[in-house]
Amino acid sequence: MRSNRARTRAGVSMAATLPMIAGALALGIPAANAADGPARDALAGTRPAWATAKADKGATADSAKVQTRVYLAGRDAAGLAAYAKAVSDPASPQYGKFLSAQQAASRFGATKAQVSAVKSWLKSAGLDVTEVTAHYVSVSGDVAATEKAFGTQLHNFTKGKRTYRAPQRTASVPAALKGAVLTVTGLDSAPHIAHHDDQLPPPDAVFKNAGPFSSYYGSKVASTLPDAYGHKIPYAIKGYTGKQLRAAYGAGGYTGKHVRIAITDAYASPTIAFDAGSYAKKNGDAAWKTGQLHQVLPKTYTKTEECGAAGWYGEETLDVEAVHAVAPNADVTYVGGASCYDDDLLDALSKVVDQHLADIVSNSWGDIEANQTPDLAAAYDQVFQLGAVQGIGFYFSSGDDGDQVAASGEKQVDTPANSAWVTAVGGTSLAVGKGDTYQWETGWGTQKANLSADGKSWDSFPGAFTSGAGGGTSKNVPQPYYQKGIVPKALATANNATGNRVVPDIAAIADPNTGFLVGQTQTFPDGTERYSEYRIGGTSLAAPVIAAVQALAQEARGGKAIGFANPSIYGLYGKKGVFHDVTDNPTGSGLAVARLDFANGVDASDGLLTSVRSLGKDSSLAAVKGYDDVTGVGSPAEGYVKSFKRH
Repeated sequence: MRSNRARTRAGVSMAATLPMIAGALALGIPAANAADGPARDALAGTRPAWATAKADKGATADSAKVQTRVYLAGRDAAGLAAYAKAVSDPASPQYGKFLSAQQAASRFGATKAQVSAVKSWLKSAGLDVTEVTAHYVSVSGDVAATEKAFGTQLHNFTKGKRTYRAPQRTASVPAALKGAVLTVTGLDSAPHIAHHDDQLPPPDAVFKNAGPFSSYYGSKVASTLPDAYGHKIPYAIKGYTGKQLRAAYGAGGYTGKHVRIAITDAYASPTIAFDAGSYAKKNGDAAWKTGQLHQVLPKTYTKTEECGAAGWYGEETLDVEAVHAVAPNADVTYVGGASCYDDDLLDALSKVVDQHLADIVSNSWGDIEANQTPDLAAAYDQVFQLGAVQGIGFYFSSGDDGDQVAASGEKQVDTPANSAWVTAVGGTSLAVGKGDTYQWETGWGTQKANLSADGKSWDSFPGAFTSGAGGGTSKNVPQPYYQKGIVPKALATANNATGNRVVPDIAAIADPNTGFLVGQTQTFPDGTERYSEYRIGGTSLAAPVIAAVQALAQEARGGKAIGFANPSIYGLYGKKGVFHDVTDNPTGSGLAVARLDFANGVDASDGLLTSVRSLGKDSSLAAVKGYDDVTGVGSPAEGYVKSFKRH
């Protein structure tokens, strides 16, 4: 999945096995036959697309060790998907009739007989059962035993410049287990990791912004620097704080009281309580109450070097501080994954669902869709559906690399934001003016040009694309019913004549140049660890901001959970005063800010770098009037939170 998303993320593709086909049907998606013959039942999607005959390098050694997870379909996969849709759709008579975690498990979880049958089958093939949970059975064994269990041959295949193990053909299970097994992961050995989309170096080493700054948009003009778009431009924002963001997105008097928000990331910052408390005190946010911030952490962590564990500390810090800034009275639970791998992030999400730790879940991580495999997509969607029936909504950042062409060489969206069962959050550049007044937003997309040597012009203005909100049309996920009639046909059919899922659904502040001020303990060049503040952005900022706004909306409707929000969000589209219809270049005069950075990221000892950052320039994507693939239906306006009173 993607490892730099924290502004990045982790993989998905829509329902591939029979249980997930039921989920697809519930969202108005056509199904396909997953049968593999009378003796075996195929687990569609378990052979990755890159495992082609041309890439085949021969059989994997029989002695090689394989670790897999067999995910359980539960007792009524079709019913789960149908109920998840019904309770989330305001047009349904079952809308809002959520189940408790125990009721969901009793109604849709795997039976003891199913678990026993799966374990017996795996053991009979010669595999060792290493873990059994409510969601999966983990096993390990050699290649020969794995091939016997799953009815396929494991070969080595080239993928890019690397070689990985993968099934030569689709894996299957005995026909007697049809309906009991959702999918199996781990048969291919390609990395399945998530990234956080930070626009900064890892925060284990200090990072600081250089001034001058604007305290609000346009408060300090770069009068001595060259013009851009025919006029003087302001300096970048020092970093918006909670008061400014609450005003921009119509918080009013709502604070998220009695609403629970969960945040998932990998690992856990050892200084989060101190940092969050210090930040709130220094920046005018309400003080954290005793017991308001909780952490649910694994017993051990793995792959810390591969995943860059310290780099995730800043992601957690951003998410926690942003949520509290916008919804200061919400209860916040941070759930850390044991690593940045999909299996561990799935475990974190499952903890939220199994224990119903919150009604709203913010997730600032993901990967490119090309890295996602259908087996993992099925496992993710099952968790999202189990959450939906309980009134739990998941919010995922859409990514920070625009259409992904510059970063991956291929136009594509991010995952799990591409799932039809989550709310994908895009990004904007936000102008909050004097007196905390909302001025405008553009779609977040940045082009950068450096100051010329003589200081009289900008080199190659407007410069090269650096970053922007992720979005576009999925290649794997069919169009869900709630997007029909709202998403323009040209976008929906970009990859499929019958229509596919388009990302994002909604948007909020993400541009690092109009970003959020964060406070974190970091390591300075002299080796000391000290609290410091810096500006940050990315859709990993947009996701917790929207999650916090949803907490305000839940409070507005008397505390009743919103659940999976997309049917409601699209149902509100077009209603007056609910959304800011975000477009590029809203002023008509071209938008840019001047930015100074420390060359060494810490201080001026190695000099300053001066650049102009043009706004509203997101790769091939564009924010236009109406729905678009940068900001979705737009950002929350003054009437958004209050609209949920009646919805």
